[in-house]
Amino acid sequence: MSAQAELALVVEDQRDTCEWLAQVARQAFPGIQVLTAIDLRSARQILVDHSRFRLVLVDLGLPDGSGAELIRALASSHPDSPSIVSTVYSDDESLFGAIAAGAQGYLLKSQPAELLVRHLQRFDEGIPPLSPSVAQRMLRYFRELPRGPANDVPDVALTARETEVLTCIGRGLRVAETAQLLGIAESTVAGYIKTLYAKLNIGTRAEAALEAVRRGLA
Repeated sequence: MSAQAELALVVEDQRDTCEWLAQVARQAFPGIQVLTAIDLRSARQILVDHSRFRLVLVDLGLPDGSGAELIRALASSHPDSPSIVSTVYSDDESLFGAIAAGAQGYLLKSQPAELLVRHLQRFDEGIPPLSPSVAQRMLRYFRELPRGPANDVPDVALTARETEVLTCIGRGLRVAETAQLLGIAESTVAGYIKTLYAKLNIGTRAEAALEAVRRGLA
């Protein structure tokens, strides 16, 4: 009996783009079988039916939720199935939220197919698949982090609700998703985020996501 073909999963709601990414995966790994899903619901069903994937390409903006939630689920239920973001979003919030959720790469769909193929192939060599502009953004962010004694101050104490909101940010959830999960108004979530920024002396959701990771919340 021949060995079972390796699987890849592409989660992308635009059907033409989904097929394009599937073809990229086939070019990167000849012989691989590519499954596709257009939303979180169908992707989750595929995860139930299959235990391992060579890779999972995940769009962040899906019609029924955030791709970051699927990435987080993969990190828990399919730890041997690396998830790689494929998106048009290159902002800090999307980038660091996805990395905090467990993404092992971040590729922009604006790149040519042959470059995406090369990024995926190099993943087998231990090189994280990062689009050049994304890698530069990450390097710039960490270069600009404050250094010195200020980094050694004790953790600022947070209330239970503030901790819950920070955890949601670390998981890549937006304000509306956080409000729904916690059962509170979106305006209340926004108020907690403002308080967190002031307490933690930060100014962006990317910094909040990194703080959640540092505290072991994400």
